[in-house]
Amino acid sequence: MSDPLLSLRGVTKDFGGGAFGLIDVDLDIAEGEFVSLLGPSGCGKTTTLRVVAGFERPTSGRVLLNGAEIGHLPPNRRPVNTVFQDYAVFPHMNVAENVAFGLSVRGTPRAETARRVADALELVGLADKAKRPVSALSGGQRQRVALARALVCAPKLLLLDEPLSALDASLREQMQVELKSLQARLGTTFVMVTHDQTEALSISDRIVVMQGGRIEQIAAPAELYDRPATRFVAGFIGTMNLLPAQAAGVGAVRLCGQTLPVPEARGLPPGAPVTLGLRPEDLELAPAGLGFRVSTTVFHGRSLRVIGRLEGAGEVILDVPRTRAETIPAPGSLAALALRPGATPLVFP
Repeated sequence: MSDPLLSLRGVTKDFGGGAFGLIDVDLDIAEGEFVSLLGPSGCGKTTTLRVVAGFERPTSGRVLLNGAEIGHLPPNRRPVNTVFQDYAVFPHMNVAENVAFGLSVRGTPRAETARRVADALELVGLADKAKRPVSALSGGQRQRVALARALVCAPKLLLLDEPLSALDASLREQMQVELKSLQARLGTTFVMVTHDQTEALSISDRIVVMQGGRIEQIAAPAELYDRPATRFVAGFIGTMNLLPAQAAGVGAVRLCGQTLPVPEARGLPPGAPVTLGLRPEDLELAPAGLGFRVSTTVFHGRSLRVIGRLEGAGEVILDVPRTRAETIPAPGSLAALALRPGATPLVFP
């Protein structure tokens, strides 16, 4: 990465009483990136956003923008804007007045304000709604007003705090596409907080997975899915079967009494306890293999998700194409599982 736009160096946030929001966080974000902060509730993602925005002061560490320290600056003196979860639009103003608010606070001349507001509304597809009261808008339109208001001041960095969480499922998916398209056209750096892994995977250039105030992994979506760095990331991103196993020599593990080829197990001493990670698409029903008792089958569009148990290893999930639905045994039946050709099992110490 060339010189980053945003850097966090050793940032810790201590709320007192043993409650830490962030613990020694290091993070670099390049200009023009779309980065998502992802993790469960309380992981530190919102605290990170608030520290960058200036709503929280770090207990220790540095916040740098273009190499300059901004940790001491109040929010209104940072070249950063935030789109909040509830949009925070002003109900007594119309659309254009909402978008113009930040410019009016800065004392921007009226003619320039009008031009920049018109450009921002055109950008988010609301040019024909300029005089409409925001109370008459849909949730998706209010979200666009909030985006336009944040973008009209041309921030170097746009922070988004769960910006789509209030929308229904179909509109949310549409707005994900629009948000990514908007960011690509503008080239503005976006940093988004979300708890929705599907959302993060679909629109981010990179994802920062957090847990317990620390960063677990920073990677592109495909790398996070295919090569999770920790057991936590493996269990958090997508669906992953995490099964107790033992290393069994060079490039193999033993699971439920059977030896499976797992290149990731190289270098582990034989007999060492490990966790074997298998995606549902890594497994298939087979004439022989691991003993598996079917519990239930769930419709998943083009596939059927089969849930059952391996004796001694716990619950296991696999995906079977609907074209092979007739091969799925009835609930309660015994079957056999094998690794699909080309499967890439993971091993975690």
